[in-house]
Amino acid sequence: MANAAALRIRKPGVKPGVTAKNGQAVHNKILLALPAKERSAVLERVEFISLPTHSVLHEADATITFAYFPNEGLASVLNVMSDGKSVEVGLLGTDGFVGTPLVAGYRTSPSRVIMQIAGSAFRITAKELAAAMPECPQLTQGMHRFVQELALQSQQVAACNRLHEVEERLARWLLMCQDRIGGDVVPLTQEFLAHMLATRRASVTVAAGILQKAGLITYSRGVVKIQDRSKLEEACCECYGMIVRQTKKWQDEAR
Repeated sequence: MANAAALRIRKPGVKPGVTAKNGQAVHNKILLALPAKERSAVLERVEFISLPTHSVLHEADATITFAYFPNEGLASVLNVMSDGKSVEVGLLGTDGFVGTPLVAGYRTSPSRVIMQIAGSAFRITAKELAAAMPECPQLTQGMHRFVQELALQSQQVAACNRLHEVEERLARWLLMCQDRIGGDVVPLTQEFLAHMLATRRASVTVAAGILQKAGLITYSRGVVKIQDRSKLEEACCECYGMIVRQTKKWQDEAR
């Protein structure tokens, strides 16, 4: 079980008054961390778009034409098998960006990325991102760091799905969602949760019932509400704490 010591990924402080050229407030942490000159250069190249639930940001094995810096909402990274089945290997929100292969100069990915919770993003073409990176070293560094954080998450989630009980995995997953979207409400169906956790819907029903009976969450009509975060931290497996501690360690090293 995780240590209930208020485990949360530390986020850079929000800089009040940071807006894009269309007046849209910027919430993406990578963009907020940039020096003003770099941020302005990047924001000149992006467009702000809304992203409904289930929007596909890039498809497995297809050419990546855009990178996305989420401004709200939650995206899911899915590994897709040859029979069309998929499993979630990563989550990201305002903490990161979509299009990680572009940082290394690659044009395709074996993963599909979809919006799991509707939101918005600053979108930039792959060509414009490639042009911006040499001019914006802090942007490039921030993206490289996020690539490493996402790789850590994927490795730990793979081990978690193999070794831990469904209710522990569900608790870990809900905590990771809350860290990335804020608030206590996660709008998801049991069918989608089963897909994300690589298990049967019946198993999710049982796991959600265990957490609900313990007073940690409530679940009704496709909406999960976290009632007691501290106890949810105690109920989850060690994987959540490991991901958070290592991410904080890297953030401290980068200061």
